Amino acid sequence: MSEPLVIDAGEMSTDELLDTLDSGQRVIVRTEFLGSEHQVTLRHDGETYYCDTPTRLHKHQSADEMRRCLERQGYGE
Repeated sequence: MSEPLVIDAGEMSTDELLDTLDSGQRVIVRTEFLGSEHQVTLRHDGETYYCDTPTRLHKHQSADEMRRCLERQGYGE
């Protein structure tokens, strides 16, 4: 497995993030929450999209669900 791509929230567009995940690449998004930096790992196993946050693992069954999550959380621009 290749090294994950590490970015800051908003550094890539939602479409770029989805394309990267669909290619099998993991993405670590650095984001700020309540004054602290957090890292969220995004991945796709070919069937399910995952958002692994410091407190919760979100699962999404479709690209549309993942798109809504990326936009709602501000991970993509």
